[in-house]
Amino acid sequence: MFFSYDLEGNMIVKVGTFNLNNLFSRFNFQANINQVPESDSGGITIAFDEGQFAVRAFMGRLIKEKDADDTAEIARRIVHVMGVDVLAVQEVEHIEILKRFNQEHLNGLYPHIALVEGNDQRLIDVGVLSKLPIGKIVSHQTAVHPEDPNTRVFGRDLLQVEILDSNRNKLFTLYNTHLKSHYVPFGQDPVQGAINANNRRRRQAEMVSEIISKMERPNSRFVLVGDMNDPPDSQHLSAMLSVDNQPLINTLSSPSETRPAKTETPGQGEGPQTKAWTHRYNPPGADPPEYKLFDHIWVSQALDGRFSEPMIDRRTKHGGDGSDHDPAWIKLDL
Repeated sequence: MFFSYDLEGNMIVKVGTFNLNNLFSRFNFQANINQVPESDSGGITIAFDEGQFAVRAFMGRLIKEKDADDTAEIARRIVHVMGVDVLAVQEVEHIEILKRFNQEHLNGLYPHIALVEGNDQRLIDVGVLSKLPIGKIVSHQTAVHPEDPNTRVFGRDLLQVEILDSNRNKLFTLYNTHLKSHYVPFGQDPVQGAINANNRRRRQAEMVSEIISKMERPNSRFVLVGDMNDPPDSQHLSAMLSVDNQPLINTLSSPSETRPAKTETPGQGEGPQTKAWTHRYNPPGADPPEYKLFDHIWVSQALDGRFSEPMIDRRTKHGGDGSDHDPAWIKLDL
C-alpha cells in the first residue's frame, strides 16, 4: 500500500465515515444440491423441502438484498471519490457481506476489516475497512446506562478499533457507532415515541463519553465517527462532545463539498443553508425538507491542528446516491 507523508515525514491518513444504507446479503435459505450442472447449462434449479425455506423479515417487512445499482454506486463513491485509508461504515448486515463487498465491488482495496455482531433487531452493524493494519478490536455492545441497567444501551454497538502503522505501532484509535434513530414504529404514540428515542440517544451519547474516558488517556489520539442521527448542536448529544472533561473537536464544522447541493424542488424551500449536512429528511407533508449533519467525525485534543481538508461527497439525487446519507472524510497528519 502506498501512503502519503508530509515534509516532516509524518504519515497522512484519510479517515471517513459512510452509512451504506442496508448492505444486506441475499442468503436466507437452506437447500441440498445433488449435482452441480455444467457451466454452460444455463443455470441451476433448487427445490426446497418443507421447513427448508426461511423468509427473513423485520417488523413484517421482507429483508432483501441491497439493490445492485445502489451497491455499485456506493462502491464508486468509496473508490473513485473518497479514496480514504480508513473507512467506518454503518448499516452492514454482517462481516461476510462486508468482505464480499470489499472483494467484488472495491477490488479488495481494504485488506483489514473489523465488524462485531451487535444488538440491532434489523441485524445492521457497524464496521471498519482499513488499508492500514488493525490492532485491538473491542465491542462495547454490552454497556448499560444507570437509568436502565437491565437493557443494553447501544442499539447497535460502539466499536473500538486500533489503527496501526506498517510496523504495528498504534497511530490512533477509531470509535465507530450508530445512535438511535428518530423512527417511531407504526401504532406507537408519535409524541411519546419521539421522547423515548431522544432519551435513548442521550443515554447512548453519555455512555460514549464515559467509555472513551475510561479507555483513553488525556493525551491520546482518537477519532469518534458514525451516524449520530442528530446534528452536532443537539442537546441530546451534548454529553458525547467532551471526553474526560476535554471537548472533542468537530472536524466537519466547515467542510468542502465535491459539488454544490442539488437545487431544491420548487415550493420546497431554498435548500440547505450550510455545507455541513449529510442527510436530507423529507417526510410526506414536510415543508421545507430538513438538511442536517448526522454523520460526524470528531477528534481528540491530541489531534487538534492535525486534521485538514474536511470533505463531504454531495449526492446528485435528493433521495441520495446509493444511500440516504452522504459520506464524509478528513485528512490526519500523524
